[in-house]
Amino acid sequence: MSYEINHKIGVKASPEDAYQALTQPSRLAQWWTSDTRGDSRVGGTLEFWFGNFCQKFEVLELKPGELVRWKAAREGMEEWPGTEVSFALSSDAKQTSIRFRHSGWSENTPFHAHCSMKWATFMLSLKDLLEKGEGRPAPRDLAIDYF
Repeated sequence: MSYEINHKIGVKASPEDAYQALTQPSRLAQWWTSDTRGDSRVGGTLEFWFGNFCQKFEVLELKPGELVRWKAAREGMEEWPGTEVSFALSSDAKQTSIRFRHSGWSENTPFHAHCSMKWATFMLSLKDLLEKGEGRPAPRDLAIDYF
């Protein structure tokens, strides 16, 4: 059995603007973690730094205005290697919808629950970036517990 995290938000922004926020390291740094580096082209590696910790993703697929897919590398979170993150974009006259999925988890652990909540806060950070011009990337993100 495989587990996933699944969230959906609607934003008052074009699919193109949302796509840029999901693919350009400088824009990713404005909603996920302020220290974002790497190559955002298909086959490239993105690095998301949280202090001294780095989570790496291989960029698997890019469809401008429609889809972004990454695969977690071995380096990083212990439970993430081989999992995939995707952002599917669709739009209508009212909004652009962003469907987020983090799939391929082998277990539904307390860490899975933690990550689900953190991804939700970062999706709201993305919404704020696209609608208000400023997100809440780490280390200024919303704290959900006290480690």
